[in-house]
Amino acid sequence: MDYILRGHKFEDEVLSLAQLFFPNNVYCLKNSLSESTSEIAILNCLSKDKCVSYLYKNKSEIARFAVKVIDNDVKSIKKYIKTSLYYCFKKINDIKIPWGILTGIRPSKRIYAMWEDGFSDFEIGKILEEDYLVSKEKIKLAFEVAYSEKNIMDENDPNSIGVYIGIPFCPTKCLYCSFTSYSLEQYKNKVDLYLNALLKEFENVRDYAQQYNIESIYIGGGTPTSLNEEQLEFLLLNVKKYFEKPVEFTVEAGRPDTITREKLKILKKYGVDRISVNPQTMNQKTLDIIGRKHTVDDFIKAFKTAREEGHENINTDLILGLPGEGEKEVFETFKRISELNPESLTVHTLAVKRASRLKETLNCYRMSDFGDIEKFLRISSDFAKIMNMKPYYMYRQKNMVGNFENVGYCKKGKECIYNIKIMEEKQTILALGAGGSTKVVDYKTDRIDRIFNVKSVDDYIDRIDEMIERKKGGLL
Repeated sequence: MDYILRGHKFEDEVLSLAQLFFPNNVYCLKNSLSESTSEIAILNCLSKDKCVSYLYKNKSEIARFAVKVIDNDVKSIKKYIKTSLYYCFKKINDIKIPWGILTGIRPSKRIYAMWEDGFSDFEIGKILEEDYLVSKEKIKLAFEVAYSEKNIMDENDPNSIGVYIGIPFCPTKCLYCSFTSYSLEQYKNKVDLYLNALLKEFENVRDYAQQYNIESIYIGGGTPTSLNEEQLEFLLLNVKKYFEKPVEFTVEAGRPDTITREKLKILKKYGVDRISVNPQTMNQKTLDIIGRKHTVDDFIKAFKTAREEGHENINTDLILGLPGEGEKEVFETFKRISELNPESLTVHTLAVKRASRLKETLNCYRMSDFGDIEKFLRISSDFAKIMNMKPYYMYRQKNMVGNFENVGYCKKGKECIYNIKIMEEKQTILALGAGGSTKVVDYKTDRIDRIFNVKSVDDYIDRIDEMIERKKGGLL
């Protein structure tokens, strides 16, 4: 589809709304309608007193909608643009958009901002429904999450930080994955070099970290347990050496085919008190399609072995909308997970990322639509209640099927501190390893400065001294 802008350059706002109504299109910016070569074209015009959106088919107007411009601040202008597009598109494609024009990735953060500005819950709900066109169901969910997060955030210590450590290796790369991860088959000879570079980064941030209370350490990936037993112990030994014992220590054990009893013992030995064992689905046919090299039984065995080794806080990640799955498969997944009774459950809605193999081969699969995902989310919510879990954190991504959300559920008292703090961006997160994105929060101004590590394993190993200097420049 082509799109034309008049009077502004807010491309992201136009594209975010267009993708809700017309997903999986390639969008091209044009200077004028006469230049358009696509069947459907969008024109968005902003003037001093109004914002008007037009939709054209073969250069003939088929819909338009105008919004009166009252305030000229950037936040208001963006809202006018999205509102005019929303109602224009609705005229020819009247689908349900549960989050309305609210396209940000952290809905509960908006509630927080309005609380800080003195708005009541009633006023916030009215703003979300009338100004941002959010459904009542999603407003209720956003408030549930916001209140759950508030219990943690009210105790936020300005002298605390979180630490993220990235292990970017996996046994294989899943069909949907766009994360910084590298196949062990190809990179097995680089793992020790990577860990040595990581140790060097540990050494150089220790003085900074020791000025603060380390509230959480989160080792993610990739799949941290793709390291062998010796490498995993080396990593955890040095985490213990360079960082004080945190309130919460999480390791994404992740892929069941990487989990051994000995690794689970090592995790316990070094104080890991929260792990994540992730099947994504409990349907073997789907596991084979998405490239997971484990069986359903492998997952069940890994989960039960973790219990036997004393792991009492286990999270399980699941994905809704995987290729070929319907209500029957989703129901079966949640039924079998509920029988294992994990402490928390993270329910992802599939996002088709540009860097994934799924994006390249999308036409090869039967994919879920809006109606499917809506049913799947209801199943997940129902089973969460059966397991005595409540939603405690939530985030959204671009290119999510149906424009829905990812939700973390947990039993009372089992909220993941790291997940909440990184979503609300109210705490400094020191991120180490390839692809790490450190966020330094100024508590007085809410300003966030970011320090990025390179994503490539090879570059991280070769340029570790440069990464350390970046950190020093941003932290000291």
